[in-house]
Order: sequence, then structure tokens, then C-alpha cells
Amino acid sequence: MFCVRAQPGARKRGIQGERAGALRVAITAPPQDGRANQAIAELLRETFDLKRSQLELVGGEKSRQKRFLVRGVAKAELEALLGAVVGPT
Repeated sequence: MFCVRAQPGARKRGIQGERAGALRVAITAPPQDGRANQAIAELLRETFDLKRSQLELVGGEKSRQKRFLVRGVAKAELEALLGAVVGPT
């Protein structure tokens, strides 16, 4: 499980790094009718090469702070994936 800090309605979509233990994710979709959540999940699946069934939003549906659960990936492997995206801190 990892935390995401969402920035809906951004000009460009992408992962902006890490801040306060959360992955900062910018997406162009507005925060209406769950479109931003879907766009974040899609970006995370593409970035980490995950199947739809492996990634689930488990908290923060209506908040900028979100928690995602990743299934079928070991904790060490997930940390390595996150580290590769964020870079050295």
C-alpha cells in the first residue's frame, strides 16, 4: 500500500515526485464523478506495468490524499518501483 497526493486539473499528467511520504501525481481530469481517481489509477497502472485487478483505491476517494493497494507485488519490489519513479531522495 502507498499514499498518493493528487493534483487534478493539471496542465500535464505525470508523476511529480514525492512529498511527505506520498507520491505526487498530476492528472488533467477534473475531480468530478470519480474521473480524477480513474485517471490516477490508469497512470499508476501504466507507470508500474500493473493489471487493472492489481491496483485498488482503498482510501481517499474524495480527498487529495489517497491510498492505493497493490496486489501480487512483493513489498520490496513495490518499494523498488516507487524508488525508480521518484528517484534518489
